[in-house]
Amino acid sequence: MSDRPAVRVAGLRREFGGVHAIAGLDLQVAPGELFGLVGPDGAGKTTTLRMLAGVLGPTSGEIEIFEHRVDLDPESAKAEVAYMPQRFGLYTDLTVAENLAFYADLFGVPKRERPERLERLYTFSRLEPFRNRLAGDLSGGMKQKLGISCALIHRPRLLLLDEPTFGVDPISRRELWLIIHEMVAEGVTAIVSTAYLDEAERFDRLVLLHEGTVRALGEPNELRSRLENRVLSITASSLQEVKSVLESMPSVGGVARFGDALHARVEDALQNRSAVADAIAAQGYRASVEVMADPSLEDVFIAQIEGGTGRAA
Repeated sequence: MSDRPAVRVAGLRREFGGVHAIAGLDLQVAPGELFGLVGPDGAGKTTTLRMLAGVLGPTSGEIEIFEHRVDLDPESAKAEVAYMPQRFGLYTDLTVAENLAFYADLFGVPKRERPERLERLYTFSRLEPFRNRLAGDLSGGMKQKLGISCALIHRPRLLLLDEPTFGVDPISRRELWLIIHEMVAEGVTAIVSTAYLDEAERFDRLVLLHEGTVRALGEPNELRSRLENRVLSITASSLQEVKSVLESMPSVGGVARFGDALHARVEDALQNRSAVADAIAAQGYRASVEVMADPSLEDVFIAQIEGGTGRAA
């Protein structure tokens, strides 16, 4: 990787009618890195990607992509960037092949280079058998794969994907990630947004966003390590009642439900385990209390939102 970042963002802000969609974002993405923008709806993920793509101007701040100042000249990096919004502009009355040809024309891909590029795109998207099918007749996952293929037709250096796996089936979701990882392995820099915390594990680094602000930034393992020995997993037959007991304890920084268990954040899980178990038993409830060896990124994200134990610096 080059020492110079592929993407540099400094003091980036965007307001809509006085509301901060992004409130002071600073980050750098290295060449060939798979970087994630992670957060719920309204976190600022789409706004950030639109500014990076040059389709939305910032209220203030700097955006540099491969030495191009996109905040000053939105068109300057267009040839090196591919942006796929949540609703990519496929033409439903054109076939798969016709959509790819249209985007090849749009990006000025030389005719002599198209056969090799199309063969490559068909190979990893597995769309070759459907090349004559109308885009409007494709499944959701196939439409997303066609959208990525159209975005990649001009061989960009930076790939911006806005929640590419939203609403697709598990198999298509896996195939989309295989495409993304393959492009990154070939040296493409990718910035991908997602609201799925399980997908956040795939990124080299990620930023956790909430209401336009950065709550944490780093590698997945690094973020999880901030909650090491700070999370207790509690299973009980009366989860809601046990949750109320935990929330009343000063030593518990926050409680969230994860399936059939509760995750409680404390300063020292080993030290507080017995006290938590005793407090639950004192209220007449039976529960199993265990120290979580490997907290999830969802635990980390909830901790950042609630401002409890494990808050990122």
